[in-house]
Amino acid sequence: MKNKALIISGVAAGLILIYGVTSYNGLVVAQENVSNKYSQVDNQLKRRADLIPNLVESVKGYTNHEQKAIDSVTNARAQLAGAKTPADKAAADQELSGALSRLLVVAENYPNLKADKNYQSLMDSLEGTENRLSVARKDYNDKVTVYNNKIKKFPKNIVANLFNFDKKEYFETTEQEKETPKVDFGSDN
Repeated sequence: MKNKALIISGVAAGLILIYGVTSYNGLVVAQENVSNKYSQVDNQLKRRADLIPNLVESVKGYTNHEQKAIDSVTNARAQLAGAKTPADKAAADQELSGALSRLLVVAENYPNLKADKNYQSLMDSLEGTENRLSVARKDYNDKVTVYNNKIKKFPKNIVANLFNFDKKEYFETTEQEKETPKVDFGSDN
């Protein structure tokens, strides 16, 4: 009878160990998926930030008295470059988006600028980057949801707490940022 109890205890301990190892490995994979998707958001933010100096130079070439809009874009870009966490990057991204919107409104007042091929090419690149950034944010947030669900659900939450798997932050945007700026490149002023 004692041998049977030892065998049952051994099997139970083995199953618990196997469950613990597979849970841990699953959490590691989910955490790495979040990190991967975050790096994709970061890549698109960098791509957009790299386009901005050229856009600013194009606008500068046509305007001499719109320095405030140009400076706000430059400062917001620097803020984004220094952001570390998803929350900080989201806030800096929001600031940059607002500054870019204001710069594009300024550009509306310069028909020659809007007709410039370099400016149009930059705007096309910026639009494509914005689309890729939107997809990257969505993919990142999807992986964060999967990961956060895994670390909260019983019994994996026990393994998650034991090995310090912490909740991940979403890349959130404000309601104001979700609104598309009203810019009309088709009309002549």
